[in-house]
Amino acid sequence: MDMKVCLIILVIGARCSARDLSAPDLSTEIIHITEKDVQAVKQASRSDIVCTLCEEFTAEAITYLQSNKTQEEIINLLLKSCPKMRVYEQQCITLVNYYGPLLFLEVSTIEPEQFCQKAAMCQKVTLLSQQFSNNCNLCHQAVSEVLLKLKDPDTQLEVLELLLKACDSAKNYSKKCKQLVFEYAPVILVNAEQYLEANDICSVIHACDGANQETDALLHSES
Repeated sequence: MDMKVCLIILVIGARCSARDLSAPDLSTEIIHITEKDVQAVKQASRSDIVCTLCEEFTAEAITYLQSNKTQEEIINLLLKSCPKMRVYEQQCITLVNYYGPLLFLEVSTIEPEQFCQKAAMCQKVTLLSQQFSNNCNLCHQAVSEVLLKLKDPDTQLEVLELLLKACDSAKNYSKKCKQLVFEYAPVILVNAEQYLEANDICSVIHACDGANQETDALLHSES
């Protein structure tokens, strides 16, 4: 943000000569701000808003996932799915109980600023700022991108490879873990795709509760 402000000041300053700046009687011709300059300022402001929204949204998601109640609900949901794996039910329970806490521990190390930079929410924001006006739109766009990924065969292969690599750390359960991956991962990916298409996940996680009315008003006032 500071860098953008400095660049804007330099651009405007470059339009003034040293003689203009030293003149005692300033006129409207000394600093001439074009429509292009105004749009640049608006774009910079909106870019900051998109970046801030991403960081706030990520921070809220991390806080939500760090809640003991939320973690228990997720673990219980996964454990309830284990009976569907029949002969592998006990192995499923073991994997959930082992990797569940590790997942939440990994989530707790995420830094919103770094995450948003890697997700390009705080880069190339000129294009993004035209697409998003609040957390709700931001969430829906993210879900759309996830759906596109889930429909991509290359992405599905990458997920399978990632899961198979994770099985290697299961030691005594490595072989059975890989069997579970080959048998159930494709089904899980299809179910995830169908779930996202059938449900408004953004409303479920309260991203569309209208909690950002001030941000919306600011965006509308700049358009």
